Amino acid sequence: MNILIIHNSYKQPGGEDVVVAQETRLLERNGHRVNIYQRSNDEVDDLSFGQRLGLISRIVSASDSKLAVRGILRDLKPDLVHVHNTFAMVSPSVYDACQEEGVPVVQTLHNYRLLCPAATFYRNAEPCEECVTHSLLRSVRYGCYRNSRVMSGAIALMLKTHRSRQTWTRRIDGYIAISGFVRKKFIEAGFPANKIIAKPNFVDPDPGERDHPGDYALFLGRLSPEKGPMTLLEAWERLPCAVPLVIAGDGPMRHHLENEVAQKQLQYVGFAGRLKREEAYEAMKKAAFLVVPSVWNEPFGMVVAEAFACGTPVLGALVGSIQEMLEDQVTGLHFAPGDPDALAKKVVWARGHPHEMAAMGKAARRVYEKRYTANTNYHLLMNIYDSAIETHARAAA
Repeated sequence: MNILIIHNSYKQPGGEDVVVAQETRLLERNGHRVNIYQRSNDEVDDLSFGQRLGLISRIVSASDSKLAVRGILRDLKPDLVHVHNTFAMVSPSVYDACQEEGVPVVQTLHNYRLLCPAATFYRNAEPCEECVTHSLLRSVRYGCYRNSRVMSGAIALMLKTHRSRQTWTRRIDGYIAISGFVRKKFIEAGFPANKIIAKPNFVDPDPGERDHPGDYALFLGRLSPEKGPMTLLEAWERLPCAVPLVIAGDGPMRHHLENEVAQKQLQYVGFAGRLKREEAYEAMKKAAFLVVPSVWNEPFGMVVAEAFACGTPVLGALVGSIQEMLEDQVTGLHFAPGDPDALAKKVVWARGHPHEMAAMGKAARRVYEKRYTANTNYHLLMNIYDSAIETHARAAA
């Protein structure tokens, strides 16, 4: 199959960029011809003052991206276009180019951007869906995107414009929701259920299962409010016994968290900083369990899938995709989000039941082998591509 991938990367590389690279390699390994049209938000730094003023209209429609994609489509004649992210330099204008050239389109829903200008469904330290239940103007009122009412308004205008033009319903032939939770949210918001298929992200290469459980708890992720690091520290304050905790990662809250640990004299809590992928896998394998205390509705818990691949059980908050990925008392333990007492009780139980936790780690590895391998993901992806091509053909007929 001849495939064109379209992606707008972020200034700070994140999970979406990793997924795009992984899927590209997966397709190429299986003999497909893959070309990429990629822009980066780093380009904003090179814009003149006048061009930056025009950024608002660009978010809605960028003629240069449309013309570039149209040229690629005419030159390469791909069987399908797979779009990952269009914000902000690419813009949704590329869907018009695909429609005009008669090429089927698949869109991955990595986050909630098409429903929420901030893309997170998270505001003021708690989940928020007011842009769905009320109006996109709520995002402008609150300045949800980077505390900017102007930029929030620009994204809201983009969403409103393309909803009116039926871009999301008529110019896209299939959607990939990275979890059942994400699929449910988009269907509730009015997206066509028959076009949205849940396909999780995957872990590749396989890091391999650990030999035996370790002796510490591990947090691995971005140190920011929505990831729940304060819930983590407050839970450790409440522990009646000494349980070593390693906090791996970096982010805006790191210095604050380090100060909290020092002031409260949490002697068994240490910081490992940002780890490379191989180092992260090694830390997971040596941990007794991974803790995921998120307080926002995670679209997909990549760190959970990685822990499963290592054979490490997970203590996870009942939020977003985490609650569907993690089966309580089978692959780990659930606890209420933002509740340090509940988390502390689960940590104590896990510490006191090493044999049960080891069995959960084995079960977690089996779940990885069934759901989150590259091979499983490839077959799901091909089914989605075939379905989108068929949907496009029916619509054209």
